[in-house]
Amino acid sequence: MNSDMSLRSHRGNRFYQGGAATFVANVLQAVNFLGDRFLRQSKHSFSAIEDLYRHSMDSAFSVTEAFLVTGAPHASAYYPRDFAWFYPDVLDSETIMDAQDAVRRARLLERSVRLLLEAVRADVVTTTIVPAGRGRYLGVNYFSRPSDTLLGILAGLQQMISAGERASSYLAMSQCAHAGHLLLAEYSGDLKRAILKLASELESFDADGSRYLLCDANGPRSAATDTRAERRRFVTNACVYTTFVWGVQLGIVSESELKRLLGRDLVQYKRDLLRLFGKGGYIRHSLDGPASSPASSVALDFVSVHRGFWDMSDVSERALFAATTDLILAEPRFRIPSTFHFLVSADNPRNKMIHKIAAPAYQGRSSWPTFNVEFADRMLDFDEFSGGDTYRACAQGILKDIRTATEIHGGYQELISERGLKYRTWAYKGAVAHSWFPRFLSVWGRAYGTPLLRWDDGR
Repeated sequence: MNSDMSLRSHRGNRFYQGGAATFVANVLQAVNFLGDRFLRQSKHSFSAIEDLYRHSMDSAFSVTEAFLVTGAPHASAYYPRDFAWFYPDVLDSETIMDAQDAVRRARLLERSVRLLLEAVRADVVTTTIVPAGRGRYLGVNYFSRPSDTLLGILAGLQQMISAGERASSYLAMSQCAHAGHLLLAEYSGDLKRAILKLASELESFDADGSRYLLCDANGPRSAATDTRAERRRFVTNACVYTTFVWGVQLGIVSESELKRLLGRDLVQYKRDLLRLFGKGGYIRHSLDGPASSPASSVALDFVSVHRGFWDMSDVSERALFAATTDLILAEPRFRIPSTFHFLVSADNPRNKMIHKIAAPAYQGRSSWPTFNVEFADRMLDFDEFSGGDTYRACAQGILKDIRTATEIHGGYQELISERGLKYRTWAYKGAVAHSWFPRFLSVWGRAYGTPLLRWDDGR
């Protein structure tokens, strides 16, 4: 990374990146995490799920918020990828409490997506954006360059646009959809440039006499779980594929333009990824390093994002998903005992000192409730397309245990330790992930056929 600080500006906001920007961002983040470690206090003692949810929504979508974030200690940094991984149901009317809640969500989502689009226009496509005061933002890549930042931005934009298609009586939904169309028209050229640049960065990878295209053949690219810093990961490449598909669906880029860069159409590109990562009969987490036992070769983040890589329409694709899922279900090391809480992996690779002091070991022996929710949702996808109930009971068990943990710990947790407790490192007390809560409610309604919470708002 260059040691100088480069400046790009658009409208009133300025975006910086480079060595100096990274140094300043790290200082700001360190101060924030230390402040969280010593100063944050719990301000409520709710235990009922409805009270916890109402408090979470009031916190997540407060009118004083400048950007949609999960909650402390992350409130001082913005993560574009989260709109794909963690916030896909912010505007699900079944999760909205009342008209005021709808307005706050729509406005905060619009404000957040616009800022991210301004960053794309300024050519700052990074994993993290740290506000530095007075309309100044620092673009930082932690661990490695992102594979899913554009995906998150497209997801936020897509959610705005599709708001008008949801069955809802809230006026804020149609207004948000209109704003989304305006943003798409205004920033479509910038997004197209960024997507085509991502396509041009794919690297050739030869295996078994065939030539594949990977985003991380020679160097790591980060995704939502990025502390392993591995190359040739399934999830990073699945994110890139999904970015291309969503770009085509939104009319930002044509498939023919992508085909000229990739040398193959998107159907073949996906088929290649499945063949490469699934040649053992299940989806291997990473090709980096020697092959290990099947259970140690897979990770929970293979479920990818909502409406992402897995569409389950192909029989062979469903077979790969089922084989990988069955490996996870059958391996005791993937599960917190006596629960349906699944850990990210069976082992805890590269758990360095920084993970014990400051940063969560995202890729190791911890449970992400939100990844468990996506695991449940992919199971329901499988059952829907296969016409059976293979995984519905397991999906319901996952959601039931997340509800229990939410009530025990006083909110929807970002992480849960392998012993079922709040995840804690010395400087990381454990975030209550307010903004991720709606996704849980959406998938609960799908799994059980009835909403977990109902709102008496006059609808």
